This record gives sequence, structure tokens and C-alpha cells, in this order.
Amino acid sequence: MNSTAHPPPPPRLEADGLACYATRENTSRGRRLAEPPPDTRSEFQRDRDRIVHSGAFRRLEYKTQVFVNHEGDMFRTRLTHSLEVAQIGRSIARVLGVNEALTETIALAHDLGHTPFGHAGQDVLNHCMRDYGGFEHNLQSLRIVDALEEKYADFNGLNLTFETREGILKHCSQANARELGELGQRFLDKRQPGLEAQITSVADEIAYNNHDVDDGLRAGLISLEQLCEVALFAEQHTAVMSAYPKLAEKRAIHEIIRRMINLQVSDFLTSTAARIHAAQPTSRDDVCQRSDALVGFSEKMQKKNQKLKQFLRDNLYRHYRVHRMSVKAGHIIRSLFDAFFDDPLLLPPEQQHHARELENQQGKPGRARGIADYIAGMTDRYAIREYERIFNATELT
Repeated sequence: MNSTAHPPPPPRLEADGLACYATRENTSRGRRLAEPPPDTRSEFQRDRDRIVHSGAFRRLEYKTQVFVNHEGDMFRTRLTHSLEVAQIGRSIARVLGVNEALTETIALAHDLGHTPFGHAGQDVLNHCMRDYGGFEHNLQSLRIVDALEEKYADFNGLNLTFETREGILKHCSQANARELGELGQRFLDKRQPGLEAQITSVADEIAYNNHDVDDGLRAGLISLEQLCEVALFAEQHTAVMSAYPKLAEKRAIHEIIRRMINLQVSDFLTSTAARIHAAQPTSRDDVCQRSDALVGFSEKMQKKNQKLKQFLRDNLYRHYRVHRMSVKAGHIIRSLFDAFFDDPLLLPPEQQHHARELENQQGKPGRARGIADYIAGMTDRYAIREYERIFNATELT
């Protein structure tokens, strides 16, 4: 990893190749249903493999990151984003001496519960569910791996380890945390997850900020001139143009973003290594008992990141073309929810059964949750198609 930042001091690794503060399988809290240990892979690798083979993971290929999936083949989707987060997370975990397999696993699972149409879809579905417990995509990801996937004969869900499930649940309201037992207790006690989960959270931020810049430029919604007002971009733009004055714009953009990611990762490693050195944790428990995260950027880099985020909010996410797309997406989600809630017979048979079962257990909130499960699991194009089937008079099937 090339960088102008000072490299972090290497962690002291123990016999298993991990630092003392890493998450280890032999101290895992295990699975909800005990299983024989795997023969040829670790427990966290087994979790990863179950996620990769899940239906929810495959559907991420057709779920929006920023741009609706059918608008172009070159834009990021939730699937490509998850792979990029996993790559950044693994690189960081390796340098810091924490569990690389667990970091990768959390990264691959962190967006499983996202609705179609990105954050616009999530916001509308949360509004639809406002009287029935709300909708949180992190909680939906947990719901998928705990209950909704139906692939195994012995259990519903994927029966993942506690540590993977903990990492998936990045955010959680106090009300929902109270319903989750020991998994939700850290939110009530204001404690931290393991370093692997903390790293994934930052890797997620690095990936989506920088790659939204790339997609925004590719779509023509933001320009190089605008971005040169943002220090993090401008500094790398100047360096690249100075070193390669005749470089084609497409390659120059790739080089600039590559350097931006590298700079952020290097800063994060240096800053986090310093924090770990100062805190001197001797175990995973020492990390988790803290009220503050042990990972993070330097103050200078944090300010630059905030400026980049603000730029993307003002110029990309609020761009009129993105806003139009978000309004249309919101109308689709809202219309589907209302139609299914008012007349559950509009649901496909399997989804009717799911909603009816939950309604028998919980009343109307159960019916709403079953419908939210169905809508959240849709891809962008499936949601559009389902809307057409129900509301387009020419669609009679």
C-alpha cells in the first residue's frame, strides 16, 4: 500500500497469527443452534460461504447504490459495493492483525436488508411502517440471516455466529435493541462491537464516498470543476495532472479516486494503530467494553471526509435527476405497501402465507412486517414490474 503517511507500527501477533485484541473462534459465543464444527474451513468462513450462497446476497446485484439498476451497466450496485467494502476491510484487518475472515463476512452481509431503490426506498418503507415498528435496514439484514432465508433443513435463516450477527447490526434503535436479548444489549449499554465490525463500518464509508464520486462523474451529474472545490479530490487531481498531464480523462479519474482511497486507508491505519497503542487493549473484551470506537481517521482527514460528504449530499444526492428518480421510487414502494396491506390477496401465495402467519401472531403489525419483508427483498426491476402488474390496466397477469 503506497502512502505518504507514516506506516502504523506492526501489531504483536500471537501464535495463531492474530493480535491479542482480535476476535477468535475459540472464544466465539457460537451459533443460535449448535452445529458440528466445519471440517475444512473456519466458523467465520462458513458464515461467509452461507452469505455468498444466500438468495438475499444474489439479489444485491439488482439493487440500487445511487442509480436505479436499469439506467446503466457500469454503475455500482449493492453487490459490487459489498465486494468493494470487503476488499478494503480485508486489507485493513490484515495490517491491524484482526480477523480477516470475520471482517470479510460482515462486509459481505452488511447490506443484505437494503430495500430496492437505495435510501429512498428505505425512507419510504420506514414511513409506511411508522405505526408498526418502523423499518431499519440493519435490523432487516439481521432478520434475513436469522429467519427469512430458507435454505437449510435444520433451521430457518443462516444460523450465523454471534460475532457475525453483531457486526451486521451496525445501528439499532433502543426499542428494537430491547427485543434482541444479548445481541441488542451493547446498544443499551453504549458499548462497541469487535474491531472487525468497527473496521467494516469505516470501509463502508470509504467505499461509498469515493465510488459515488466515480458514478456521479460517469453519469454527468457532477463535474471535475465542481469536485476541484473539494480538498480531498483537488489535492489528488493536482498531483495526477502534474505527473500525467496528457492522461485521458477517464483514466485520470480512476487514478485520482484510487489515490483518494489509498490516502484514506493509510490515514485510517495510522490513526487507528495509534489509538490501539494508546488504549493497550489485551483482549476483544477490552475493545468491546469501551464507550467509544477504537478506529477512526485523523482529525484532518475526518474534516476532509466531511467536506466530501457534504459535497455529495448537495450536488449528487440532491441533484434533480436523482431526486426525480427517488420520488418515483418512493411512489412505487408506497403504492405497493398500501395495496398489499389493504388487500393481502394481491400478494403471491408464499408471501400471503408469510404475512398471514405473522398477522396471526402479532395482529396488523405482523401483517405489515410480512409485507415489508416482501418489499424489502425486491430488486429494483422486480419492484417496478410488480407495480406494473398491479396498477397497469394492460397487465392482466
